[in-house]
Amino acid sequence: MSRYTFFSLVVILTIATGIGSAWSHASLFAFVPLLFLSMLGLWDLMQKEHAVLRNYPVLGHMRWIFEGIRPEIRQYLIESERDEDPFSREERSLVYQRAKDAEDKRPFGTREDVYAAGFAWLLHSAAPKPHGDGNFRVKIGGGECRHPYDASLYNISAMSFGALGANAILALNTGAKMGGFAHDTGEGGISPYHLKPGGDLIWEIGSGYFGCRDDDGHFDVAQFRDWASHDQVKMIEVKLSQGAKPGHGGVLPAAKITAEIADCRRVPMGQDCISPPGHSAFSTPIEFMHFLAQLREESGGKPVGFKLCVGHHWEFMAMLKAMIETGIKPDFIVVDGKEGGTGAAPLEFTNHLGMPLADGLVFVRNALVGAGLRDGIRLGASGKLVSAFDLVWAHALGADWCNSARGFMFAVGCIQAQACHTNRCPTGVTTQDPLRQRALVVEDKSVRVANFHRNTLKALAEIVGAAGFESPDEMQPWHLMVRQKNGETVPAEEAYPFIPARSLIDGNCENASYTKAWNLARADSFRSA
Repeated sequence: MSRYTFFSLVVILTIATGIGSAWSHASLFAFVPLLFLSMLGLWDLMQKEHAVLRNYPVLGHMRWIFEGIRPEIRQYLIESERDEDPFSREERSLVYQRAKDAEDKRPFGTREDVYAAGFAWLLHSAAPKPHGDGNFRVKIGGGECRHPYDASLYNISAMSFGALGANAILALNTGAKMGGFAHDTGEGGISPYHLKPGGDLIWEIGSGYFGCRDDDGHFDVAQFRDWASHDQVKMIEVKLSQGAKPGHGGVLPAAKITAEIADCRRVPMGQDCISPPGHSAFSTPIEFMHFLAQLREESGGKPVGFKLCVGHHWEFMAMLKAMIETGIKPDFIVVDGKEGGTGAAPLEFTNHLGMPLADGLVFVRNALVGAGLRDGIRLGASGKLVSAFDLVWAHALGADWCNSARGFMFAVGCIQAQACHTNRCPTGVTTQDPLRQRALVVEDKSVRVANFHRNTLKALAEIVGAAGFESPDEMQPWHLMVRQKNGETVPAEEAYPFIPARSLIDGNCENASYTKAWNLARADSFRSA
């Protein structure tokens, strides 16, 4: 019966203070909360939902209290500088310091285990180059593009209005305007908060076609044409899948749809906003290429591309065969690693679906090279890229530029509370609650966004110069070393499989997995041959 000891003590004290309250006001003040606890204990004994409360009335509630503050206890008191959950304190601190224009140097040597498997480093030069300000740019737009975009090498990745609050969108786009880099809208459409600051936009179009859909949720070319012609829209990105939940649609419940969100997404009030798993505008790789060509034409010749988290290898190979057959190529492809983030996703999808960025980026780069399609198609990379070395690493593996979502979220004040899906974000970033959003002061956070971008690219210039180069586009896989499980160190071109140019088309690719995927691919279907 010891499990009832605490409850019994509460009841005894309640009776004692109840009797004593007739003579003492102090006893009355104690009696009221003790009476509440006694009633709570009686309810615990009678309820049938929680076994812990039936066995430990009153005291059992401590379980939920401690469970509720467990993430904060871990983050602030237990977590080490290197624990990744999902970003380490060291990574978050680096972003905060660069966003605040504060000192970002580290004393006393590295905290990395440089002998651990997977540890990577850049080979430096005995003749380092002077570094500039880091204002690196990449021209995006192939031969069919009439308005190529001169993009920064580091941009804000896709985050929708709705997933983020109005003040967060305003701060991000204002920072992008100040720093001269691009802001991806996410699939939720273009909002007034994207437009007001005047920063460059990459308009992402997902399977829900938000902002360019008819009443049935299908693609509406007239609405697309109107928005795509906007001067701020610099590129069009079709989202096939995202890293955190590839192949999964989503539902924004009707109760959460405000009038502003409904207007941006072109959806009615009072109904759930459904983003289906797949697209309805095309069903085969060839149709997909024609859809991309249509978007390029209707946008007036702006760069058009797509984003994906790599899944079945033959499906991407099928797109390449469709490019060859139709002669239509995207201007860019963004590879999203499975380590990418989202407001909420099923645990199984977050943990076990999709290809990590390194593998996906190398695969897409290889497939394009092997099919003779790499020239003219720019490659973007996204997925936990927050430091200058992250950018160098991605460039060495084939990227032309990088995107970051959570890095820029940290810059506007995110503390990794991981409450994005609750509408109770403590810093006002991922909430539609006006009072919570008030905590995010746009005038301050927009400067931090610009600072983070500028200081990260400045650090990129320094590390590129140390390697003896003038630009990140000079990076090659053999400039990056990777430690293997057996302790041996090899260049990235050996750690990851790289295949020769046109080897898939010419039929002399010696990598069996690439050859098998190529042979399974069909331009007329996403199904394997």
